[in-house]
Amino acid sequence: MKKKTIYKCTSCGHEHIKWQGSCNDCREWNTLEEEEIGDVSGGQKSISKKKNVKVNRLTDTISQNSDRIVTKYNEFNRVMGGGIVKDSITIITAIPGAGKSTLLLQISDDMAKQGLKVLYASGEESDSQIKTRAERVLQDMHKDVWVYSDNSLNNVLGCIDQIDPDVIIIDSIQTFVLDEYPQRPGSPTQTMECANTLLKIAKDAQRPRAIIMVGQMTKDNELAGLRALEHLVDTVLILEGEEGEELKMLFSSKNRYGSSGEIGFFSMGEQGMTAVDNPSEFFMTQRDDNDVISGSALTVVKEGTRPIILEIESLVSSTFMPYPSRIAECLKKDHVNTLISIMEQRASIPLHDKNVVVKTTGGIRLKEQSSNLAAIMSIVSSYKNKGIPNDTVFIADIGLTGELKKVPTLELRIKELERMGFKRVYVAFNGLKSTTTFSKIKVIPCKTLSQVIQSVFGTSTSKGGSNRAPWDEEE
Repeated sequence: MKKKTIYKCTSCGHEHIKWQGSCNDCREWNTLEEEEIGDVSGGQKSISKKKNVKVNRLTDTISQNSDRIVTKYNEFNRVMGGGIVKDSITIITAIPGAGKSTLLLQISDDMAKQGLKVLYASGEESDSQIKTRAERVLQDMHKDVWVYSDNSLNNVLGCIDQIDPDVIIIDSIQTFVLDEYPQRPGSPTQTMECANTLLKIAKDAQRPRAIIMVGQMTKDNELAGLRALEHLVDTVLILEGEEGEELKMLFSSKNRYGSSGEIGFFSMGEQGMTAVDNPSEFFMTQRDDNDVISGSALTVVKEGTRPIILEIESLVSSTFMPYPSRIAECLKKDHVNTLISIMEQRASIPLHDKNVVVKTTGGIRLKEQSSNLAAIMSIVSSYKNKGIPNDTVFIADIGLTGELKKVPTLELRIKELERMGFKRVYVAFNGLKSTTTFSKIKVIPCKTLSQVIQSVFGTSTSKGGSNRAPWDEEE
């Protein structure tokens, strides 16, 4: 049998016909490992066909999607699409210290209290380290959470046969190895073979199990390993939040059993991860009605299926340099320059000699066009040094013509504002259906940006002045 030797990159999986110092694909150094592949003879091989294979009609197939494990953590259930499907395989990734292991330990204890048997296998921590964290974040540990510390997946498979768990947690998949393969832990071959072995266990028709794997994250904030790992699993979860920060965001970049892009919010404290039922409180500053601050405007963004009230802050200052600064933590620089150009040309707001800084409270990035009007109004507020009343919100896109554009799911966003007690919202003139009415909030439709600025700040373009809006006298 003729053998052939190739050299595979352990970072990206690219194959080379000979050894060299760096990979031609990812440019990483010293990542090529020698591998032997099978028969490479030039003769055509016949492919055997299996007989008596059982095939089912799609209409006769039983769906497992409705058979879910619902935890007490509603934010986690939301991201998962309503709970954990019992024959699914999920991977969760985050930077070190974000709290993914803590969250999974809490979920394990909750599932055990529902009568399920959970196996928590760790290739990174010892049994005593896991027990120490459990004593810190759990009130009382359930006896049906089993732990095993070893990086041999063969031994983990033995544990599965021994205790027959309903849920298996692997922390983390890059640390585990199968004895049948000589590669080191974390190599593409070992990671993919371990993941494929777990996939077969999860999808066993006779004994389906839910499997959650922890995946390590690269310095570029991406899931480590081959892209094939993301294709293999049913759900990919990403937990965002720097170490030491209280607010953590869990969102799905892929979900075969729910909507991708759904976000759940958690607060990290002494007792572990706590679900945040009202995330808007983290993304807006709580102020009294009379405490009106210039440079602040509110909008409603949609993260997954949930509307979130968000504060956008801006600071406009004079520049002493030939080119003014345009700084935005929440928007791309080109996007900010586009908004500033619209303001200068369509609303006669001169900013050619002004520095402009834009950010959001809580650091959330603005991905929707619905926040454009609020971003512009926060800049105008800072430029005029006039505050916008705290009960006023802006939801609209802005065209290059200076016209307001309607945004999707506007009714849902306004209902959230009405529920939270806001009084006024500016929208595009044709943004709402003619039959839609709201009793507790005043919807103000406008056609152009100039109409919004005039309605909020009056006709004066000079800096300074009263913080009172034109409608204060009418009311």
